[in-house]
Amino acid sequence: MPQLSSFRSGAFLGTIALLLTTLSVSAVEDARPVEDASKQHLEQKKSAALPTLWIIGDSTVKVGTKGEEGWGSELPAFFDESRINVVNRAIGGRSSRTFYTEGRWDDIVKELQPGDFVLMQFGHNDGGAVNDNFRARASLKGIGEETQEIDNLLTKKHEVVHTFGWYMRKYVDDAKAKGAVPIVCSPIPHQVWTNGKMERAVGSYGGWDQQVAAQEKAFFVDLNEIIAERYEAMGPDAVKPLFGDARTHTTPAGAKLNAECVTSGLAALPDCKLMDYFSDQGKAVKPFTTK
Repeated sequence: MPQLSSFRSGAFLGTIALLLTTLSVSAVEDARPVEDASKQHLEQKKSAALPTLWIIGDSTVKVGTKGEEGWGSELPAFFDESRINVVNRAIGGRSSRTFYTEGRWDDIVKELQPGDFVLMQFGHNDGGAVNDNFRARASLKGIGEETQEIDNLLTKKHEVVHTFGWYMRKYVDDAKAKGAVPIVCSPIPHQVWTNGKMERAVGSYGGWDQQVAAQEKAFFVDLNEIIAERYEAMGPDAVKPLFGDARTHTTPAGAKLNAECVTSGLAALPDCKLMDYFSDQGKAVKPFTTK
């Protein structure tokens, strides 16, 4: 019995150590600073005569950390850039709220032309604190019209904070007003497994994205589901090397796989003209069909 008791104690302590390690890793990820915009190259159109695919989002779409890459950086290979510009304006650390409040969206709207496309993915940074002196980037939960007035501790400005859905509708409606085609993507999944299945975002940002797209009659790519199904077919051991950190940011190989999943989702959209601009590599990707 003493030996069994000793074993149980050791197992318990081992479990606690593993839990603390996991929490420590998560804390490090959560503490990642917002990327310095002055150090990021702001992509521009290559040709004013061509339509443009604008990509907006966070670090899972474009990241400046060595050894990591967002899917937006791999997406141009799936398009014929002699016929369409692909401009990735995503930037690490931004939420649906801060991408808008920093003026990044307004800068794009000024350049939007009829026949352009806007591919958007937010949600990873929309949780957390609404107001603090560190990042102050959270949107309110849901898709309603609720607001919260704050004196922003970080920017020192008065601000009216809206829901995640409000900001996503803003992007969709502004794009439509300029004659562009908005395409909403649910966020890529985190590397979180339970009994061989990946955690989904249906009950939060992924589900809210889908609701906004339906409300606004915009195209919707369920990237969260598409990639999760792909990962589950591969299994945890094969998926782990596709991440540059514990659960969120991909390696170049992971970014390429995710860009292919984006293309697969786009190819499945009915009557979406964006697929007319696919390169041979893009045309070779099979349209996504759910299980």
